[in-house]
Amino acid sequence: MNPLEMSGLELLRAAASGRLPQSSMAKTIPMSFAEVDMGYVKMTARAGVQHLNPMGGVHGGFAATVLDSVTGCAVQSALEAGVGYGTIDLQVKMLRPVPRDQDVMAEGRIVHVSRNLATSEGTLKSREGKLLATATATCFLKRG
Repeated sequence: MNPLEMSGLELLRAAASGRLPQSSMAKTIPMSFAEVDMGYVKMTARAGVQHLNPMGGVHGGFAATVLDSVTGCAVQSALEAGVGYGTIDLQVKMLRPVPRDQDVMAEGRIVHVSRNLATSEGTLKSREGKLLATATATCFLKRG
């Protein structure tokens, strides 16, 4: 199974099913796929003691990283084999503190894809469904 010969959707589904290894970032920020579809990705994540800021709260970088992952993966799900992407802009709005030692749910959706750019949006919610943070992302597409 050569990842370079797989579409973005095939690659993400292979990672979600365990046929391909997860990214190393999924170990740093414990997160895993809950759902993968064309233009849509859902992940669970969990902040631990290693993600705390000096005040004892979950660092904002945790939410930003999870949201960067779901918005980027939503874009990747629509790409054909051999096409990559990179985030060039990520805007995150923190709305509530992220809980420690509890699963949170992140969803990413494509907004628009053109030849060279793609935009997506994401949400991070508590297990009770409370909105914790939102994000919009712009990605450049690396073709051939």
